[in-house]
Amino acid sequence: MSEQIILACDDQGNFQEYIPKSVGHTGLGRRHLAITVLIHNSRGEVLLQKRKHQVFDNIWCFTADTHPLHLDDKDETIDEACARCLEREYNIQQKIEFKDYGTFNYFGKYNQYCENEYCHLIVGEYSGQFNLNPEAGYECKWLFKHDFLTDFTENPQKYAPWVPGAVEILKKENFF
Repeated sequence: MSEQIILACDDQGNFQEYIPKSVGHTGLGRRHLAITVLIHNSRGEVLLQKRKHQVFDNIWCFTADTHPLHLDDKDETIDEACARCLEREYNIQQKIEFKDYGTFNYFGKYNQYCENEYCHLIVGEYSGQFNLNPEAGYECKWLFKHDFLTDFTENPQKYAPWVPGAVEILKKENFF
């Protein structure tokens, strides 16, 4: 299998060039487009995942994370990348209506790897069945919005480095 091709961008999310995923995630990396997906249900809970991750392994983050990919002759849309990611990580095949809450830049480094991303915060509602792919995460859980916010505020070290930027957007949008 060939390496995924992602979209390098500037700090405003403007496309610059196609790069191998490894280039975006080694050394200081290259700024590139990314997506963090937060699913909530009709009971006011958010779905969190303890991810299996090359860089930030075994820590909590939102429901799913991915990049829009360059596929042969086209680039995935944000919605297509979200759907691909949710199907791979949870076997969710139902179409979900997503809302792009906004974007933020962040950088996190661990040894020779890094995250250097212009990240879209994508939120959708889903109350159906799912099965966490054991290749994607160690565990997942539903947590009431206010319980998540309390835990994040008291224990930010338990969460991935992209969660703080997303939480700030969610606060501004009165999500909690």
